[in-house]
Amino acid sequence: MGKPDAEGHGPSDGLPDLPPEWGRVVIPDDASALASEAAQLRRELRRAAGPHRALALPMLVLLIAVLTTLAGLLAVTWPRATRGTDRPTPTPSSPPASLTGRALPALDLVDAGQAPVPLRGLLPAMIILVDDCACPDVVAEAVAAAPAGVTVVTVTEGRAVSTPPPINGVRALADPAGGLRSFLGPGAATALLVDRTGVVTRVLPDLGPVDAYRDDLSALAA
Repeated sequence: MGKPDAEGHGPSDGLPDLPPEWGRVVIPDDASALASEAAQLRRELRRAAGPHRALALPMLVLLIAVLTTLAGLLAVTWPRATRGTDRPTPTPSSPPASLTGRALPALDLVDAGQAPVPLRGLLPAMIILVDDCACPDVVAEAVAAAPAGVTVVTVTEGRAVSTPPPINGVRALADPAGGLRSFLGPGAATALLVDRTGVVTRVLPDLGPVDAYRDDLSALAA
């Protein structure tokens, strides 16, 4: 054990004076003499750190849950570079069955001179959409099968009216406002039959052979 100085406050060889309220301080010559005090101090530190250690695991679980949620939201909302190129190729759609039995909207189309033409004023009618081609042969077959009093109307998108070879009984119009296509839906139909009251009686995805719709066309004249 070390020796206290003359005043009983421990060795005085180069050490600063200690506060008198600390009392008599003895510095041992062998550090092992402090083993019991060190062990007690470690026990007290472990007891003090115990509550903090108990909270560490729940806090870690909560942090992982928050990070997982944020990662999921980021994956959903982050714009993908390939968006727009990885969409499946759309398949040809069938005309909605709900169109049959519905009333044709009061649409104003335009003729070759850009004069407005009320579509409902041409009823009963077979209305054929001819955006990609004039299809004169198919249109001529429809005209030949149409009974007296039934108008065959060809409609193109935009303001330019399709000008196929002259076919008697055909009324060529354009749909600049796109109202008819909005009613049908994109790619839903090539032609529709509408009776004199303005009700759609049949929707044709494509014209096909005239025998497939001849009876419905004849019924429009009733």
